[in-house]
Amino acid sequence: MSDARAARNIALIVASAMFMEQLDGTVISTALPVMGQAFHVAPAFMSLAMTSYLLSLAVFIPASGQVADRYGARLVFRAAIVLFTLSSLACAVAPDFGALIAARVVQGMGGAMMVPVGRLIILRSVEKSERITALAWLLTPAMLGPVVGPPLGGLIVTYASWRWIFLINLPIGILGFALVSLYIRDAGEPIIRKFDLVGLVISGLALLFFIGGLEAMTKRDVPLLDCALAVAVSFALGAVYMRHAKRHADPVLDLNLMRIQTFYTSMVAGTLFRVGFAALPFLLPLMLQIGFGLSPAKSGMITFATAASSMVMKSMTVKFLKYFGYRTILIWNGLFCAVFLAVCAAFRPDWPEWLIFAVLLTGGFFRSLQFNAYGSIAYADIEQPRMSAATSFFSTMQQLSASLGIAIAAAVLGLSLSFLGHNTPSLSDFSIAFVAMAALSLPATYICIKLPEAAGAEQAGKIAAVR
Repeated sequence: MSDARAARNIALIVASAMFMEQLDGTVISTALPVMGQAFHVAPAFMSLAMTSYLLSLAVFIPASGQVADRYGARLVFRAAIVLFTLSSLACAVAPDFGALIAARVVQGMGGAMMVPVGRLIILRSVEKSERITALAWLLTPAMLGPVVGPPLGGLIVTYASWRWIFLINLPIGILGFALVSLYIRDAGEPIIRKFDLVGLVISGLALLFFIGGLEAMTKRDVPLLDCALAVAVSFALGAVYMRHAKRHADPVLDLNLMRIQTFYTSMVAGTLFRVGFAALPFLLPLMLQIGFGLSPAKSGMITFATAASSMVMKSMTVKFLKYFGYRTILIWNGLFCAVFLAVCAAFRPDWPEWLIFAVLLTGGFFRSLQFNAYGSIAYADIEQPRMSAATSFFSTMQQLSASLGIAIAAAVLGLSLSFLGHNTPSLSDFSIAFVAMAALSLPATYICIKLPEAAGAEQAGKIAAVR
């Protein structure tokens, strides 16, 4: 089997498990009212079924790298699939709301191990020359999950029981476990380091308060002062963790990685970009349903265009990066993507449907290229012994940016409603939110300008530098 084919197969095996994790973050969103009726729980409290999962993810992701080093990435990844699959079954048969929340927390623990450890398996198993292609395939579930989840959940609760939302994970989990067992081997020996339990507790609490505060900001029934207090506590804990990390030989989140320019660029510029575009799966369906009056199924089909075109980009990412180089792509493609996000603000019901679809397809194509570039340049200059720390750091920031993007978009939407005196969101409110999120992604370009021309050239096999 060729290196390219082996890299693709490993990436797809890992991606199948990661798609399952990404899907479960959003698939129940449209099913919450039905689930609330089944458990006799008020709709306002049903959001805990989503936030408990997301918060569990955030708390346990930082530990993934050290756990993988100690016990082996393959073993931890398989255990994570088993834990996630069994907890999915527990969610499906939950007799009451409390049992469902407990199962969702365990699900988040499994997902927290699957995402970064799956990425670590690829980085350790695939040759550097095939890394971009493998990571491009791996990033697909990250974009498909938030888009596919809500309409899929709607279809399931419309035509079947809500419990099938979790039962569909069982065959995927069993197949994923079997494929990992057959085709993936551990690369390298386990590395025994002192586990940073104190750092895990501090960072976990910081992330818990930060993401919890941001999630609460999107709920109108939570006082804004309480949300702000939670975020303030998270910043204080973050300062405590920074002091702890300087004193610990192997901190759970290694801040020294930020001294590597390519990793720093991916973390800072990439986070700004991801925050801006994390709002797209949140704002677009609402705009199409509330502003255009479309059904959830219809809006889901249109929104899916942003993810569908990303599949086409997977086979072309390497060619783009090889010819133009990371710096050029990250600067100019980033600007184009910001323009695309701003164009979404101009969508109106009298636009031809094919034109909206074409804009979303084109934007999704180049958005995928930008995600792939940020996702792969993060590891361009990371040495193998530090890969586990880098994947934990990357996954943590990815989780933060997703929550931050939705929270900021919701906040802008709320401010626009108050300023314009609207009781319900109108098209003008959505337009303001889209423009604000596009503007938020623009500073990433300035950071990318500081990258050397040859950044990531070895990984991309870049030929532009010698033209």
